[in-house]
Amino acid sequence: MVVCHGTLRGLRLHLLPPQPLFAGGLATLDVKLVNARRTPRHAIGVALLDTDHWSWADVPAQGEATVQVSFKPARRGLHRVPTLTAETRFPLGTFRVWTVWRPAAQVLVWPAPEPMPPALPPGEPRSGAGLAGGARASGEFDGVRAYQRGDPMKLIVWKKFAKSDELVSRDTLHMQRQELWLDFARVGGLDVEGRLSRLAAWVLLADEQGLDYGLRLPGIEIKPASGPAQRLRCLEALATC
Repeated sequence: MVVCHGTLRGLRLHLLPPQPLFAGGLATLDVKLVNARRTPRHAIGVALLDTDHWSWADVPAQGEATVQVSFKPARRGLHRVPTLTAETRFPLGTFRVWTVWRPAAQVLVWPAPEPMPPALPPGEPRSGAGLAGGARASGEFDGVRAYQRGDPMKLIVWKKFAKSDELVSRDTLHMQRQELWLDFARVGGLDVEGRLSRLAAWVLLADEQGLDYGLRLPGIEIKPASGPAQRLRCLEALATC
C-alpha cells in the first residue's frame, strides 16, 4: 500500500495546449507526466473521469512521459477540457491509488465543413471599381486563371498544383477589381448551423486557392486577407459566433 501510494504521490501533470478541431472529430489531449524524483514510476494511467479508456505509461527517473486521451465535443464552440483522473495499482494490483484533475484549459471546435459546398460566391466590386469589377460570366469568384509563360513564381497557386498537377496563376487584375466576401446573410435556404457549415467549407476552399477573402457574420466583419492567420481567424469566428 505504501509503495502504491508513493508511485503516484508527487507526480506532476501538465496538459499541452489542445489543438482546434472540426465538429464531429475527436479532441486529443496530450498529458505530460513529469517525475522529479530519482526513481522511476511504473504503470501510471490517465483517463477521462468516469470512463474506462485508459492510457498507460512508465515515467523514468527525473524524466517525463506523454499520454493521450480523447473525447468528442458535442458541438462547435469553446469547450472546457473534461475532468481527468490518474491512477496506479503498482506494484501488485492489490491497491488502487487515484486522483482527480481539472485542467484549466479549453478546446476550440470549428463548424464541420459542408461536404460538397457550392462554388464560391460572386465577388463584390471594390469601391471605385465600377461595372468593370463585376463577377465573371460564370457568376463565380475564383481569382485564378490558366498559367501563362512568364508569370512570376509568386503568382502560381502551388496548393492547387500539388492537388491536381494543374498550373494556375492568381488573376491580379480580377482580384484588384473584386473582393471576395463570405457573407452569413447571403447564404440562403439553410438554418444557422447549415450556414456556418457552408461558410467553413468556403473558407477552406478560398484558402486552398490562395485567395484574399473576407467574412461577414452578425456583428462581426473580418477584412479580406489570405494565409494561415486569416484561415484561423475566420474559423474561430465561425466557431464562437
